[in-house]
Amino acid sequence: MVFLNGTFIQKIKASISVMDRGFLFGDGVYEVIPVYQGKIFRLTEHLDRLQNSLDSIQITNPYSHDEWHTILTKLNSFSPELDQSLYLQITRGADTQRKHNFDTLTPTVYIEANPLTPKSKAQLKIGFSAMTREDIRWHRCDIKSTSLLANILYAQEAKQHQVEEIILFRNHEITEGATSNVFMLKDNTLFTHPTGPNILSGITRDLVISSAKACRLDIQETPFLLDDIQHADGLWISSSTREIMPITLLDNRPINQGVIHPAWSCVHDHYQQLKND
Repeated sequence: MVFLNGTFIQKIKASISVMDRGFLFGDGVYEVIPVYQGKIFRLTEHLDRLQNSLDSIQITNPYSHDEWHTILTKLNSFSPELDQSLYLQITRGADTQRKHNFDTLTPTVYIEANPLTPKSKAQLKIGFSAMTREDIRWHRCDIKSTSLLANILYAQEAKQHQVEEIILFRNHEITEGATSNVFMLKDNTLFTHPTGPNILSGITRDLVISSAKACRLDIQETPFLLDDIQHADGLWISSSTREIMPITLLDNRPINQGVIHPAWSCVHDHYQQLKND
């Protein structure tokens, strides 16, 4: 079952107009919300970020917080899976003709649920590889837009090269991953790009920072350079589906001689505690 414009319906029967601006222009925003043990995780934070994205592109939120909670809870109940990933998308809606400017339209709302199976700690401790590429995306990456062509091309390149992620840089400064936030550990300090238009400030990103503080790491939300990573004690990426993933090989060169720093284990364990609170 999925949710489409006020109705719960079988996915195979769900459809939208060919004049929907999400279909024509990618004119919309989205959220991905994890569910752990049947409980929607950090719903308020996700809805706050959704509201920020909607405000940024001038779409009126069609539901209140309580209405979102009711919809998401009901959709969640259709699946026997206790751990799920809820994908929520809002487009500007369907117009009568294709044009770049827009009038006030009725937003199209679509939500689906999929099983969520995070990697175990043992699986994560193997370490993962990544590649770097110049960040060619637009300068409002803080909007969680459905217009993801650049990210799609990065993700496909990662797949073709059999690496986990593409880590992006602008003017030699690391911004984020194509589908993740990026952290560098050096001398008991965890560095990550500051919030702003160059990155999407992830909910998981904030939890990584909280967990790192609990593990007595200093936090520097400041840009760091691509060259700095080669001397790092650790490199991590985070997202709602990956959680906190250690990168041990970047551009075919090992990070910290391919050894995962013990601080990662502490941060990972604290994050798991936050999930279960």
